[in-house]
Amino acid sequence: MAEDLGEAGHAYNLLELDDRLVHARAVQIAAELGIADLLSEGPRSSDDLAAATSSDPDACHRMLRMLAACGLFTETAPGAFGLTARGAPLRSDHPYTVRSALRLNGTVVPLVIGGVEHSLRTGGPTFPAVLGESFHAYLEHAPEHADLFDTAMSELTQLMLPSLLAVYGFAGHMVDVGAGTGTLLRGVLRATSGTSGVVFDTPRLAERAREAILLDGLTDRCAVVSGDFFTEVPRGGDLYVLKWILHNWADEPAGRILHRCRQAMTERARLLVIESVLPEGPADTGHPASTTMDVAMLVVQGGRERTGAEFTELLAGAGFRLERVVPTSSPYSILEARPL
Repeated sequence: MAEDLGEAGHAYNLLELDDRLVHARAVQIAAELGIADLLSEGPRSSDDLAAATSSDPDACHRMLRMLAACGLFTETAPGAFGLTARGAPLRSDHPYTVRSALRLNGTVVPLVIGGVEHSLRTGGPTFPAVLGESFHAYLEHAPEHADLFDTAMSELTQLMLPSLLAVYGFAGHMVDVGAGTGTLLRGVLRATSGTSGVVFDTPRLAERAREAILLDGLTDRCAVVSGDFFTEVPRGGDLYVLKWILHNWADEPAGRILHRCRQAMTERARLLVIESVLPEGPADTGHPASTTMDVAMLVVQGGRERTGAEFTELLAGAGFRLERVVPTSSPYSILEARPL
């Protein structure tokens, strides 16, 4: 519609972009309140939903009406709302739920949004400038947020997993470095036979991984090792995996992680880096997710997304040769590297 207004339409397009801040916060609030869970058995009135969530009835109706205009809910009758297919992943029990990821964003973003100019001025992360410590240090003494972060990362990994399994033949003994609760490795083991692996992460996450592995009945094929990937990485793997690890860090610390992997690997082992790959050359409108994440990584942790050439250079500096980049149907690619 704005495109039909000539030059004025460009101004309206900018205002629509600005509106997304309101839409995003409303989606996060809907996730926090569990609105989609309340609608899992069918439409309910906004008054009923307001009562169930301790919300003001008029405000609740107006928020639901806005999110219905965004396609997440549908007004099935005056004042009654149901869940659409587009909004269904807001449900906690959806196979590809992103509820915790949205709740995490609603928790973390307000912590730093007011000081985000710091990153633009200095090139460094805003989170430690505002909170006085790094994001991961903060999680060590904020258990509620740490649990939310762990669950969100597991949700997003589960969402991506089918796209990885469709294009890559995982085999042998895998070492998942910075594995969190082991969602990726556990998914690979469930989908393949003859594979085994090690979940490697901090002591806090290692304990959660042990519980998940036990529940999945994978204790005979999956071990857990705790430690620090800046210090040492488990040896003996055929395949080393770094999923969403390198983008958390600037080049120097990312290179140290890669060096530790290289030290642990034999000449026959392979390294898989699972990340977004930014396009080479001028920016375009075809990669909004990866360029948005690039800025988010700067603000939160001082990390960055990288182009294929930047990955090639980073890997080479740690003793690896990038052999191929395997795109997936998700925003992420698999970069396969071997020791030089």
